[in-house]
Amino acid sequence: MAKQSWKPGNMLYPVPAVMVSCGREQEKPNIITVAWAGTVCTNPPMLSISVRPERYSYDIIRETGEFVVNLVTKPLARAADYCGVRSGRDVDKFREMKLTPSVSQVVNCPGIAESPVNIECRVKEMMPLGSHHLFLAEVVGVTVDDTYLNETGKFELNRSGLVSYSHGSYFLLGEELGSFGYSVRKPEGKKRSQSGKIRKK
Repeated sequence: MAKQSWKPGNMLYPVPAVMVSCGREQEKPNIITVAWAGTVCTNPPMLSISVRPERYSYDIIRETGEFVVNLVTKPLARAADYCGVRSGRDVDKFREMKLTPSVSQVVNCPGIAESPVNIECRVKEMMPLGSHHLFLAEVVGVTVDDTYLNETGKFELNRSGLVSYSHGSYFLLGEELGSFGYSVRKPEGKKRSQSGKIRKK
């Protein structure tokens, strides 16, 4: 198998495509689309986003120390793209994309009502890295759309039609290949006998 050697660059794909909402008092709230976002810690729950300093949302997040990560579904894909290529300096993205600001539980900036999950974040640290600065934040509140709760109350997020971003394009999540731990799970329909041999039920 032949391979080419390229110069160092960001080729870690796919990544989540998320819309980050933020806002300052007495100003219209804004939305920035971020592809470089990720989970960094379970306890306390923390995530990170990376933003270019020249982006309009950068100063808002740096000054307020708050933002909301809104997951993107297929119906929100066009809005996510728009919010990534238009500046909040020039347009009201909520109005232009007909999105509804939702009141957050803890932070003072709104979420996006049409998103199935709104993750409220409070910045703990900002790290200048170069072209982007990383905001390390603690998750202080989560709101979910109860449309995706099943009859037992379990949140079935994968039914919402989440969107990912890979090498310049948006993709709808596709076929499930397995659930966490399936590689070491015992096959269904088989169990071990007292002799230790696997036998079918």
